[in-house]
Amino acid sequence: MRRSVALLLLVLAASAAGAADAPALKAGVFDPPRAAPDFSLRGSDGGELRLSRHRGKVVALAFGFTSCPDVCPVTLATLTEARKKLVAAGTDLQVVYLTVDPERDDAERMRSYLASFDPSFVGGTGAPEQLEAVRKEYGILAEKVKTAAGYAVAHSSSIFLIDREGRLRALMPYGHPADDFVHDVQILSAP
Repeated sequence: MRRSVALLLLVLAASAAGAADAPALKAGVFDPPRAAPDFSLRGSDGGELRLSRHRGKVVALAFGFTSCPDVCPVTLATLTEARKKLVAAGTDLQVVYLTVDPERDDAERMRSYLASFDPSFVGGTGAPEQLEAVRKEYGILAEKVKTAAGYAVAHSSSIFLIDREGRLRALMPYGHPADDFVHDVQILSAP
């Protein structure tokens, strides 16, 4: 009996040591990871945008809108910087940006907007009901807010990190630097 307990304690200690050696993500993690909900939207690249078409790459999934004055451009600039560093390191990252403002954000407007950050970024738009269903799957809040110029959209600003197998692995809150994305994407890209 003592030998069994000692063996069990040894196995548990070895498991804990192995877990401690694994590098930790900077973002909040989904534990356990789960399949990222797929969707079918109109892509800014002219095709159908499905999350599953990017299997084999780490995906940064963000929600925003092209008329956003502050949070969205900062987020996209951060992802642009991270992607440049990752490409230089031989790591592939696909940024997917879904609009929360389908009234103004058609596919062409999104293509032009995203290209000003990085031409590889792909946006998604569609009918308000389609986008609302996707937001619900991901727990994203979005609400129109009246402004002097018309309206803006208040929305959740965290970025989902999806691994190469299509699993939700992490949620990076707004404001993290590009190096935190580089760190986490490199971990998620490792075989």
